[in-house]
Amino acid sequence: MRLSIFVGALAFLWLPLAIPIYWLIRGDSNLASILTMALLFVELLFLWRFWGRLVHDEAHIFAHYGLAGNAKNGREFLQGLAIGFWLCLGLFITEVVLGWIEVITPSVNLIQIVVEGFLSAVGIGLAEELLFRGWLLDELQRDYGKKIGIFVTAIAYALAHFLKPIEEIIRTAVTFPALVLLGIALVLAKYRHGDRLGICIGIHAGLVWGYYIVDVGQLIEYTNHVPIWVTGIDGNPIAGLMGLFFLSGLTLVVMSPKGLLKDTASHIALRRTDERK
Repeated sequence: MRLSIFVGALAFLWLPLAIPIYWLIRGDSNLASILTMALLFVELLFLWRFWGRLVHDEAHIFAHYGLAGNAKNGREFLQGLAIGFWLCLGLFITEVVLGWIEVITPSVNLIQIVVEGFLSAVGIGLAEELLFRGWLLDELQRDYGKKIGIFVTAIAYALAHFLKPIEEIIRTAVTFPALVLLGIALVLAKYRHGDRLGICIGIHAGLVWGYYIVDVGQLIEYTNHVPIWVTGIDGNPIAGLMGLFFLSGLTLVVMSPKGLLKDTASHIALRRTDERK
């Protein structure tokens, strides 16, 4: 019920502004999408703060979600960034060694691509982690517990990437299990790090950053020695068997069965103790 009220309130605030933007900039769908998504995130930030105070009596809702501004979160962000970045590059390097892709000389300003990719990746990582591993996970855990929260959040995260025409959904369906697996891995990473979001934002941003550099930087060409469902549909590394394999490895690394048996309250207590340090 709370989720429905929140989504309804967000739609009430966002749609009256988003629709005119799409209508006024209908000639440039990419710019319209960027502006409306930026508007959505800003409204989410204000609504989350209001929601935390009114519904949950939380004066510091973002810290409650795991976005506390402390040194541990910063270090874990950098750690996650390195993990995600090298996991992505490691996948491409493996495919180079196997002869499935070839490295080519970039035809664009690679330094500019690296900087742009980093900024975009951090923005995407922050927004999506705060939404899925922050607010949504917290709401689900309050009513249904930790285990259900993990899987429902992961499925919701995957479904959010499939808001597209049915033909595209069918064509890229192999991406779905990989996104679910990534969603589970990110929740487990958060649990293992005192319920802080830094590690999740870092891993997410690192994966996006590595892919952005390789894709937008035009650094590779596929040799077509294996089907695209092995290397990834449309060049997306997680839309194939290799991506699923590497994400399985990530999940095994962050998985902590003992930690999953602890109740949410103990994690919250640990997190708040860390924040006071």
